[in-house]
Amino acid sequence: MSEDLLDLLLTGFNETIYMVILSTLAALVLGFPLGIILVATEKGHVLESPRINKVLGTTINIIRSFPFIILIVVLLPLARFIVGTTLGATAAVVPLAIGSAPFLARIIENCLKEVSYGKIEAAMAIGANPLTIITRVMIPEALPSLVRGITLAIIAITGFTAVAGAIGAGGLGSLAIRFGYMRFRDDIMIATVVVLILLVQGVQWGGDSLAQYINRKRYKFD
Repeated sequence: MSEDLLDLLLTGFNETIYMVILSTLAALVLGFPLGIILVATEKGHVLESPRINKVLGTTINIIRSFPFIILIVVLLPLARFIVGTTLGATAAVVPLAIGSAPFLARIIENCLKEVSYGKIEAAMAIGANPLTIITRVMIPEALPSLVRGITLAIIAITGFTAVAGAIGAGGLGSLAIRFGYMRFRDDIMIATVVVLILLVQGVQWGGDSLAQYINRKRYKFD
């Protein structure tokens, strides 16, 4: 591997990691509360409100229905307003976070729904308030599933960064398109794919290991 190729891969890798970390954190800030609200406002749940649940669910579905490349273009003016430009990794974080948040919200919702409703009812029976039930019952009980779900979201966001590379976001996706595809450099294309595979495998291994650790620790104390 030539020194130039190594430098290109290192730069693209760093930009991808930068986008993934910031986008995941922002998507969690947006999507985690949405996922909790989706569950808590269901009929018969701790904050029952069918109207809020329906409006929120419909809004999330509408945003999720947008192809990501179109959503990026639609959100470019917002990115320019927030960071002052539509180019580069920092600008890409805005559409990445907003586009990933609804997806993450649905993941969080599904994970929390795995919690036995009997445990929630037991907490309600002893007078626990909704916030206590959410933070002391639902989230701890669903923690291994939440870790796996967030791992899935991180992998999806990694794929989104490759799409964002098509509009000047930088990262490995941009490297593969501009230097690999457009310049007919098969070596760059193959190297980029290999790096992405290793990155995704590393994220998946880390998420699975953390979820297994949480399960082992839980069973040990149980």
